[in-house]
Amino acid sequence: MTVAVVLFTADLRLHDHPPLHAALTAADEVVPLFVRDPGMRAVGFDAPNRLAFLTDCLAGLDASLRRRGGRLVVRSGPVAREVGAVAAECGATEVHTAAGVTGYAQRREERLRGLLRHSGVALRVHDAVITAVAPGAVTPSGSDHYSVFTPYFRRWSGERLRDLRPAPRTVRVPEEVRGEPLPRRAGLSGVSPGLPTGGERAGRDRFSRWAEGGLSRYEERQDDLAGDATSRLSPYLHFGALSPVELIRRARAHGGPGAEAFVRQLCWRDFHHQVLAARPDASYRDYRTRHDQWRGEKDAAQDIAAWREGRTGYPIVDAGMRQLRHEGWMHNRARLLVASFLTKTLYVDWRIGARHFLDLLVDGDIVNNQLNWQWVAGTGTDTRPHRVLNPVLQGRRFDPQGAYVRRWVPELHAVEDRLVHEPWRLQEDRRARLDYPEPLIGLTDGLARFRRARGSG
Repeated sequence: MTVAVVLFTADLRLHDHPPLHAALTAADEVVPLFVRDPGMRAVGFDAPNRLAFLTDCLAGLDASLRRRGGRLVVRSGPVAREVGAVAAECGATEVHTAAGVTGYAQRREERLRGLLRHSGVALRVHDAVITAVAPGAVTPSGSDHYSVFTPYFRRWSGERLRDLRPAPRTVRVPEEVRGEPLPRRAGLSGVSPGLPTGGERAGRDRFSRWAEGGLSRYEERQDDLAGDATSRLSPYLHFGALSPVELIRRARAHGGPGAEAFVRQLCWRDFHHQVLAARPDASYRDYRTRHDQWRGEKDAAQDIAAWREGRTGYPIVDAGMRQLRHEGWMHNRARLLVASFLTKTLYVDWRIGARHFLDLLVDGDIVNNQLNWQWVAGTGTDTRPHRVLNPVLQGRRFDPQGAYVRRWVPELHAVEDRLVHEPWRLQEDRRARLDYPEPLIGLTDGLARFRRARGSG
């Protein structure tokens, strides 16, 4: 009787799971294993919202396996140690897992490979599980990665995606392998009240419902803040409860401009993964330095606190920050606005904003979070690094009736549409009636400071 272990990481699903498919093909029995790694806590990735969503994903994965005669084995401890112990207990000859690109994932793989080699157990690492196209699969001439999105998108679009793997009908797990009880949401504190339910079934249901009407209109409505017309699939992609390959194939089968725009957004995930695979230090260091002398926690404590609390005096910015705190998620257009405001209007270090996002975002990960923050801050891959998003103009454009602002900033529910995005007019004659702060800084003053600091105007 041959046995293989499948180490689940950011791929918590049964549909289209190449490591699981390969293990089931190669062995008579398979141990589906998830390790609760204390190292993730050490690097600050035990944020309550992600822990809560993770418990849903693990519960859903275990339930799906049990319907197929199997179960999920959960262990706690250093990953290499626990995988090695499980492999020894069941006499496994192979361990299958998905490739990761962060420095942490690469170090985890190195430790695991070293430990298993001494035990005579083969480690099989599978590409294009977390992404649609593996990092490094397409490269420009003379470089190990693309630093600009558009040419990457052209090459990426021409790549043949791997075939989808069906969910298995049966999974046989060795009886002698024991695990811990599944973690539970109950007892977790600090979870956002509007956090969505996690897991593969919830993700697949969400996509199916959204694709019926939202996909065809995605191109025209993706920036509509009040319309809330995006897919909201990012948490499910982050935890691997959905396969990016499957989403791309299903969107392309649907066809139309909306599907093309949605696929383009999925390509952005792959783009960032191939950047960080080549430049792991971009998770904490400027990808392209502008020699900024950012304001930090000591220099800008009050401004940073007001930004975090959604009390900047700019309604569209405050609405986004309050949505983040309530839902553990924020509309992508709002993410761009609040990040631009922090880094370029307040001139605060992008790492401070990225850390706050990681504290709250259910979809927060090192790859997309850090590189999107760098894109907005102008230290990343944006070809216009000095662009500044004006929150007043952006509010008028993407929330023209002020519905998004009123949803999240109830102090302004009675304000006229024409005033809701104009903080200076809100203060002219309404200060006594509005419990809403004055703007932290004038936009002209913030822009002038940023340009002086960057030497860009």
